[in-house]
Amino acid sequence: MDTLSKRQQDILALVGESGFVTIEALADSFGVSAQTIRREIIAMDNAGLLQRFHGGAGRAEGTSTLRLGHNYKAHLNREEKDLIAQKVAALIAPGSSLYIDVGTTMEAAAIRLNKLEALTILTNSMRVAANFDHTQHAVHVLGGVVAGQDGSLVGEQAVLHLRDVRLDYALIGCSGIEISGNVMDFDQRKIAIKQAALGVAKHSYLLATAGKFERSAFARICHRDDVEAVISSD
Repeated sequence: MDTLSKRQQDILALVGESGFVTIEALADSFGVSAQTIRREIIAMDNAGLLQRFHGGAGRAEGTSTLRLGHNYKAHLNREEKDLIAQKVAALIAPGSSLYIDVGTTMEAAAIRLNKLEALTILTNSMRVAANFDHTQHAVHVLGGVVAGQDGSLVGEQAVLHLRDVRLDYALIGCSGIEISGNVMDFDQRKIAIKQAALGVAKHSYLLATAGKFERSAFARICHRDDVEAVISSD
């Protein structure tokens, strides 16, 4: 499924929040027939976005309230991610060098940044790299081992590569920002790369959708005061 309707996005969000939602409850919520909801669920189940069960829908296998699959996340909050991407693109000067982190918000940013001129991109995300016109920009994919559905690369090679360069910008993502200001993530292998990028960039921006605030994860990346700005949709 390339695009989801507003109702499909809302169904996906409800399933993500609750873990399981009945067809009857969804039909009542949206004021449509159970047959209509059943068709929506079948379509999203076929796309791997959720799992169809007797009488309802649940999260796709392998997802949880804390760690959602890439296909699932890519369809959520698209407008919010694009707004963040627009804000980021307005801050980046043509001809700049930058590190772009992994994640669906970064992929949205890459689409917007591709419209700028002559950027030098370092990223450990194959999906981010694929959103750039390689004839217009110098795109360097940091080497490593493929980790997870998001096409990210992790490992010492990527960290060492970053330590040897100097960048104008680092665009960093996260899994959560605690009330204390600690910026958190689940994967320590990715955290090492984020921290290396922060250490070599003149300017650093944390990109975060609304759902990341007041949320925790397994390990600490940095404090929000360690980045120049937090860019959200607000």
